Amino acid sequence: MPELLCEPRQWENAPLLHGLDHIQARIPQRFEMALLHGIVHHDEPAKLALGVHDAKPTDFWVRGHVPGRPIMPGVVMVEMAAQLCAWVGSFAHPPKPGEFFGFGGISKVRFRGQVEPGDRLLVASQIVRWKRNVGQYRTQAFLRGELVYEGDITGLLF
Repeated sequence: MPELLCEPRQWENAPLLHGLDHIQARIPQRFEMALLHGIVHHDEPAKLALGVHDAKPTDFWVRGHVPGRPIMPGVVMVEMAAQLCAWVGSFAHPPKPGEFFGFGGISKVRFRGQVEPGDRLLVASQIVRWKRNVGQYRTQAFLRGELVYEGDITGLLF
């Protein structure tokens, strides 16, 4: 089992520090691709943030991803984590006008649980290395205190 980026049960019912409006002021995703619904913790010196996603029965993937028993696609969890990486990166390495954070790659991915409509997913992201315009992040997601996703994401500042 990997070292956890946070104690997830501590943050399960935490109030939002920042809502969607603040998130969208820092990252460009909109409409059905705005997967990060709020920030519950941000430790700038540690370059660590915790965000949440509330899976709803109306989410774009529900109708077609295992009809009758909708399960959040792993790629949605990865994108959610990548959006949190961009949010964290926007504080540690603020983009210049016209620049944005983009997805550069992912490794060491493991899915350890299923997320369904009605679930609140806690997502964690921490910058572990930054060189020029490339950031390396550790990411994890938790459901009811249990690790359901982990992966290392590479983010690029374009």
